[in-house]
Amino acid sequence: MPIDIKICGLTTRDDARAALEAGADYVGFVVYPKSPRHVSPTALRHLLEREGGITRAVGVFVNMTARDVATVADDCGLVAVQVHGDEDAAGFAGLARPVWRAVHLRSGTWQPAPEQWPAARYVVDATVPGQYGGTGVQADWDEAARLARARTIMLSGGLTPENVAGAIRRVRPTGVDVSSGVELSPGRKDHAKVAAFIQAARAAVT
Repeated sequence: MPIDIKICGLTTRDDARAALEAGADYVGFVVYPKSPRHVSPTALRHLLEREGGITRAVGVFVNMTARDVATVADDCGLVAVQVHGDEDAAGFAGLARPVWRAVHLRSGTWQPAPEQWPAARYVVDATVPGQYGGTGVQADWDEAARLARARTIMLSGGLTPENVAGAIRRVRPTGVDVSSGVELSPGRKDHAKVAAFIQAARAAVT
């Protein structure tokens, strides 16, 4: 089966273009002021619009209301919204775009519970107290594999060009999502690492 690849935590147009040209299916932008990879809604709209636009963009949000998320998604033409905080599932039920819900393993239980948070995809990330992703900490692949048998998941957390093929073979997710594992510094991507990550991920399913 093919694998979807998302390069996340982008802050520049050049990095987004490089990711797409290297074969990424999605590019992700963090609309969360406390993140070192933060892009404001206004900056994101300008970044995506210039020179023909960047397509296949996913916005990553933390504790923003569903109405505000929808506004950003509409203004920026996002293909999906990814939520990572303590949002209310009911507020996102009628969103016009697919919702990707981040889930974390806490005391052996996925939080929030996928069955209580209907979403198009579940982004499996590592659990780091007080942080909402982009930590470089590896998720629990064995538990992620169990979840992947029941849900559509994007595997995240600690992925790199060196370990992504093994992660895909072990977990068998619908897709993989990387941020810090292909960076020069927070928000700035290493284009060679991005290309290597995508190549390794594609090779794992051929």
